[in-house]
Amino acid sequence: VIADTRLQYNLFLSFFHNMSPLLEPFEIPSLTDEQKKTLNERLQSVTWPQELDKSQNVGWSYGAPSWAVKRVVDHWLNKFDWDRERAQLNSFHHYKMNVNGSKIHLIHEPSIQPQAKPIVLIHGWPGSFCEFRKVIAPLRDGADGKQAFHVVVVSLPGFGFSDPPTKKGYGLAETAKTINQIMVNLGYNEYIAQGGDWGSLIGRFLAIYHTKNCKGYHTNMPIPMPPLPTPTNVIIRPLSVLRMLASALTGFNYFYPEKPKVLMGTGFANATWDSDAGYRAIQATRPYTLSFGLTDSPVGLMAWLLEKFHVWTYHEGSSDDADLPSTISYDEFLTNVMIYWTTNTISSSTRIYYEYFNLGEGKINIQKVGIPTAAAVFQNEIVKAPEDWIKPGYDLKQYTSYPVGGHFAAMEQSGLLVDDIQRFGAKLKLKSKL
Repeated sequence: VIADTRLQYNLFLSFFHNMSPLLEPFEIPSLTDEQKKTLNERLQSVTWPQELDKSQNVGWSYGAPSWAVKRVVDHWLNKFDWDRERAQLNSFHHYKMNVNGSKIHLIHEPSIQPQAKPIVLIHGWPGSFCEFRKVIAPLRDGADGKQAFHVVVVSLPGFGFSDPPTKKGYGLAETAKTINQIMVNLGYNEYIAQGGDWGSLIGRFLAIYHTKNCKGYHTNMPIPMPPLPTPTNVIIRPLSVLRMLASALTGFNYFYPEKPKVLMGTGFANATWDSDAGYRAIQATRPYTLSFGLTDSPVGLMAWLLEKFHVWTYHEGSSDDADLPSTISYDEFLTNVMIYWTTNTISSSTRIYYEYFNLGEGKINIQKVGIPTAAAVFQNEIVKAPEDWIKPGYDLKQYTSYPVGGHFAAMEQSGLLVDDIQRFGAKLKLKSKL
């Protein structure tokens, strides 16, 4: 019965979308024989960089080591099957929508459940829409009486199969406008925004500037302002202020079992203050120069992304001898790499950093989010804040800290993320036309 209902609904959905002048069906393409030949030749003829002697045991402290990159290249050459991966991704309904002259790629998976609520899932860098492939069906179907959703996954402009911006100044505010327009065009006048990384910040723009439509905000990377000793904080939340000031003397770990990690001020792209910020400093200042190497070399591109998928994820035990965590397979990681490689969008994707810093869009982080908010904080997230830091800047309805997972929560801990979103969604009242 469920299968028959889904089939009937898919037929209706196809009719609905085909009648829209803004939408066109899309399918992730296969590689041409020439593209396959070129990629294989490049993977088989790598010029490997000079490194320190193995006896130095530097691990990942200098960046992605060749022994880890070689493992992934070997899998890419001998085991990875792009056609198998794209077939799985093509099992979802893909479209391109014309938004102000640009074609934006999206997945639209409405639910057959009568109480389903619209949600848009927003990725960041160095991720892509495929981050969400393990959570789409569970969110859509709402099994065992759990909250179901009409699921929309958007490829950010300049990422993957979405057209890249062609003029400077297309930052997070413009991206949020585009996503809001997509949801309204689909018939969702009220919806929930969910995201991590840039998706978290874009979701914040939606939650502050598009509250006519965006009625709930769920993030797995909340970025709060610490409870600094301002007159308001001293009066309203004195214990939080004292806790933070005391931690300045003893270190965070004594007063905060959560072991918070923060990105503050210019340190967000300052490699002197933060050893992990080198990539941000480059992408925020000279993205063009970097992009020549990443665009020309598939291994260079993969290594640039691999470092982040290693450092920002949760590893059980020591990660020195590991490449990817056990929760992310080589195939999942390489599918993400292939989306960048086959679409030639690594250059346009990195420009989001340049626009953010040069437009001064970081000011959004000091503005309060007034709509219902949920924060899911995973163990190895790059920004990890205690609940009493988050509360003042949000209408916080749900906060959960998890002892596992990391920056790519939808890939690493899809079940936990799905449950977190479902619990939050069940608390909200939204209207949906579909």
